[in-house]
Amino acid sequence: MTPALQLYSMRDCADQIALLTQLPAMGITRVEGYGGVYSDPAAYRSAMDANGISMPSGHMGLDDIEADFDATMGIIETLGITHVFAPYLEEKDRPDTVSGWAALGQRLNAASKKYTACGITFGWHNHDFEFVTLADGSTPMDILLDAAPDIAWEADLAWIVRGGRDPSDYVQRYAGRLSAIHVKDIAMAGTNLDEDGWSDLGAGTMDWTALLQACRRASSDLIYALEHDKPGDPVGYASRSAAAFKNLWRSTND
Repeated sequence: MTPALQLYSMRDCADQIALLTQLPAMGITRVEGYGGVYSDPAAYRSAMDANGISMPSGHMGLDDIEADFDATMGIIETLGITHVFAPYLEEKDRPDTVSGWAALGQRLNAASKKYTACGITFGWHNHDFEFVTLADGSTPMDILLDAAPDIAWEADLAWIVRGGRDPSDYVQRYAGRLSAIHVKDIAMAGTNLDEDGWSDLGAGTMDWTALLQACRRASSDLIYALEHDKPGDPVGYASRSAAAFKNLWRSTND
């Protein structure tokens, strides 16, 4: 299994095209796109091709999708993306009621139908706020998935932990909805504060051996994307985490 690298992790690299030349030596030949690399998709695709890199998945903002679906499809087709995930809501836009989260689910489901008609898998990528219990005791992530039966899910397991929930439970509960997994690690409490408390894969507190086993039981057809939200040394992070993933994957072979 070759993991992808979520390019948001590498946003502080000055030359995003030159970065692509460094990735194959790390064992990284797949990437996950985000808005920062979509400005000239043709040039980016050319650089990917020159370095033997593909982009099976990418993040697209829901507002951008709704404002100009055809524009997003142009980017998707140029870069060869087959899985699209809406990644985030600004705090001011986050619902705080059951009906609000259900309405968001309905918007996502409408987008999913349009992408599916074009042969593209579409889903949601979570953070921690989707797991903060509402006033009635319900969980936004459950409401969203229930209201959007046609969407897939890119599960960011570390954010589930930060949301106070058990990621293994969610992997098992929604196994049929999973399309991708974000693989990241949480540093020991009080450490890596300059990196928002994240760490290289395998250097933190997440039990990724057990989590990868759970993911592999849930589905044999998942995209695994390495991510660090604020690495101090992006290139070093990518190299170390790709090596850690390779070892973890080998250790979880049945």
